[in-house]
Amino acid sequence: MKRILYILYTWLIFVPVFLVLTLLTALVTMAGCFLGNESVFSYWPGRIWSRLTCYLALCPVTVRGREHIPAGKSCVFVSNHQGAFDIFLIYGFLGVPFKWVMKEGIGKIPFVGAACRSAGFIFVENKKGGGSVQVIRKAERYLANGTSIVIFPEGSRTYDGKMIRFRKGAYQLAADLKLPLVPITLNGPFEILPIGSLNLKRHRMELIIHPPVSTEGLVPDRKGLELLADQTRQTIASALWEKYR
Repeated sequence: MKRILYILYTWLIFVPVFLVLTLLTALVTMAGCFLGNESVFSYWPGRIWSRLTCYLALCPVTVRGREHIPAGKSCVFVSNHQGAFDIFLIYGFLGVPFKWVMKEGIGKIPFVGAACRSAGFIFVENKKGGGSVQVIRKAERYLANGTSIVIFPEGSRTYDGKMIRFRKGAYQLAADLKLPLVPITLNGPFEILPIGSLNLKRHRMELIIHPPVSTEGLVPDRKGLELLADQTRQTIASALWEKYR
């Protein structure tokens, strides 16, 4: 009975309100960035939208480890990618301004794609290894002024809740610019809206921020990047719920 009531709530209340919020957020973001205040409007409207989405979905959120975020310094956040609600969890609750690195396909979504471009988010090609040089070039101007970057090194959402192999693009970026890597573990979004599903399920979510990993002195060759990817992958995996390991 609870499941049936939640499905009705999803389609009769959540979805219509979410669509209106998304449209308003996109329009506010585009207008604010167009008027020259990108630093504010590329972050705050999206943060509010994401928090409201989690609250509307009736999904409680727990955050741990914000003290590990380097104060006043650019960094590269790397996170596992469980489902669509990863976006809302990170955007709404990480607590610091950042730029997304996202797939090209998102840029084709009406209003959302235009808002993302206005906000200066970085689009990469939807293929293995694609766009790492492009990401570095576009990211440098943001990283230079203290803005951070968020990347899903798996490249796509998981099909079973468990992590897949990490790609090296995020690590190349951090190593080339000598920036700290901050691993993030996400738990719960897979239960709410996994890839291929249209029906929400109410579930709690957890965001865990781990201590930063230094890239100073790292030789950014293939072996060095693989070791760095393996290290952060193990850190992220260490805080996953048992069913996701």
